[in-house]
Amino acid sequence: MTCPSPVSRWSPPRGTASGVRRARSTAPDVLVLDLNLPGKPGVRVCKEVVAANPALRVLVLSASGEHADVLEAVKSGATGYLLKSASTEELQEAVRRTAAGDPVFTPGLAGLVLGEYRRLASEPAGPAQGDDGSKAPRLTERETEVLRLVAKGLSYKQIAERLVISHRTVQNHVQNTLGKLQLHNRVELVRYAIERGLDEE
Repeated sequence: MTCPSPVSRWSPPRGTASGVRRARSTAPDVLVLDLNLPGKPGVRVCKEVVAANPALRVLVLSASGEHADVLEAVKSGATGYLLKSASTEELQEAVRRTAAGDPVFTPGLAGLVLGEYRRLASEPAGPAQGDDGSKAPRLTERETEVLRLVAKGLSYKQIAERLVISHRTVQNHVQNTLGKLQLHNRVELVRYAIERGLDEE
């Protein structure tokens, strides 16, 4: 598949182990990952490559629409989840959006993922930052506003349109917020926001 810049073109590796090595060495913008891999579960591969490169965005392409598979992929660090029944055009658009930082899901799955975020947020997650007496990180008004919209499930493009700012500015705010809160990905960021009720404001 040919994708426009800034998405890297990457030929399929011959095996799971070589694929993980190549993902680490070439640092592609987007990794399109099948969950059904020889030798190692796709969710484990997802965890490994995201841990090695937190900036990497993983788009899962799977034949399974089972809720458990979708949620496990997202918890492993996947940015999006697309069924293999998607057309070539849908896949290309999904890769572009994933590269831009938007969560991409086959219709009907996005609500499932957001519901799981809320369920996770209702579970005890240990002491929040600042509870040990240290100073809690301070977000700017704009960062808080962006975080609130992320928690509501809006894509970066939708947030940019809502706030009348550029897509790149939204990405910068999200990256700054991740750094301040010492979080690693959008899943953790949404959980943080929902725990504090930002999705209901």
